[in-house]
Amino acid sequence: MSHQIWIRLSEIRDAAALMELDALVWDKDSTPAQIVWTSREQYLQKCPPGSQLVAGIGDEVCGYLGFDSPTPLPSNGHVYDLNIAIHPSCQRQGVGRKLMESIKIIAAEQGIRKLSLRVLATNPGAKAFYESCGFLEQGRLVDEFYLDGQYVDDILMWCPIVPSE
Repeated sequence: MSHQIWIRLSEIRDAAALMELDALVWDKDSTPAQIVWTSREQYLQKCPPGSQLVAGIGDEVCGYLGFDSPTPLPSNGHVYDLNIAIHPSCQRQGVGRKLMESIKIIAAEQGIRKLSLRVLATNPGAKAFYESCGFLEQGRLVDEFYLDGQYVDDILMWCPIVPSE
């Protein structure tokens, strides 16, 4: 792939591609509950424009990184909770890494001090990727989900952000 990876905030026109990406990416190894969107309106309500970074190569949307405060509490406003999905045909091409680098810059500019995310223990590849991006395990909800006949830990990870001056 010689094309440049581009990153921008999500727009209304991305809804169809991002809904399709959710259907492709999320399975029993990556999420405790399948993400099923019933309509474009429902999707846009839950994921309004600007609530995600979108990555692409050429004209194709390849992935996204959603970011939001974990709670509406002002005392929790310094944290972004992340979720990331990369199209299977675009994985291992630097798309996820570029999304992570971009959210760290945006978070620092916005005074965010901590990024957090969750990953299932059945997804060691994702955990290794997050570790390579500077995330550390901060806790584990043991046997949190019962998936495909087995109990699975939910691993909580975090990455400190140094505010930009």
